[in-house]
Amino acid sequence: MELKNTFAGDAPSEAVAAAVAEDGYAVVRDAVDADTVAAIKADLAPYFEKAHDGHEEFYGKLTKRFGALLAKSTAVQALLVHPTVLAVADDALLPHCVRYRLHYSGVMHIEPGETRQVLHRDIGLYPIANPCPPLTVATMWALSDFTRENGGTRLIPGSHLWSSNRVPKPEEVVATEMPAGSVLIYTGNTIHGGGANRAEGSRSGVALHYNLGWLRQEENQYMAVPPELARQLSDQIQELIGYSLGSSSLGVVDHMDPKDYLHGVRDPAQSSLSSPEMEKQVQALSRFHISHSEDGLPNYYDVDTD
Repeated sequence: MELKNTFAGDAPSEAVAAAVAEDGYAVVRDAVDADTVAAIKADLAPYFEKAHDGHEEFYGKLTKRFGALLAKSTAVQALLVHPTVLAVADDALLPHCVRYRLHYSGVMHIEPGETRQVLHRDIGLYPIANPCPPLTVATMWALSDFTRENGGTRLIPGSHLWSSNRVPKPEEVVATEMPAGSVLIYTGNTIHGGGANRAEGSRSGVALHYNLGWLRQEENQYMAVPPELARQLSDQIQELIGYSLGSSSLGVVDHMDPKDYLHGVRDPAQSSLSSPEMEKQVQALSRFHISHSEDGLPNYYDVDTD
């Protein structure tokens, strides 16, 4: 199956969001310029040098990974708040939450000789069976060109709508190919995995994931980006990390809004926990209805596509 849903960097965000809703993914080519990519690589170069290859099968034995990227790079902030990405996250997540959060930040550097990662869904972290509304939106930003040969992310179009026990067929798998500066956007319900690297060079990507604001974040952002560092970031990024209410009274600190507390407010009378605007958002949410539970459903799929 060939990769479709590939858009130019200036494509309307509504079109990209619609593709993600329909097929579970989209690729935006040249979403940031070469200078931005170079700045991120320069920020992260010392951490690439210190990073070790993995020791767990799922994460790869020839893959370097490290996280807490907001504490390691100022340039990566441009990726986190990219307008097209946030438009997709708005479309996918805001029907079910007042605010969404930065779920995970990390580098995935696949070296030559690495084998393919088992196909999986990111929402396997949570005990909610598929099909279900999007719980997370993920991005994989290309710091180097992604190709079929060097481990470009494999995914299954349409699998975000499948039941949890449906196993993909080899012919349903596509490989992401995109130049450096591009971004793959997909929902956490979509089956995917890193590819095998049969090329001579490494494949480097930055993963930034977003989740519903009432779910626990995969990466503990309050330790990855502690208050003294968070205070230096924009209000928008502070909210994405989680230094703000997730809903009415959700995430309070000593009965205060965490953003107020972050900036020195210590009197609850000076901090609102449920503004009229937030109450309207809460009342307008589309709510989950759980009718039953299922046990023994697979989260991982070993599909031979090499």
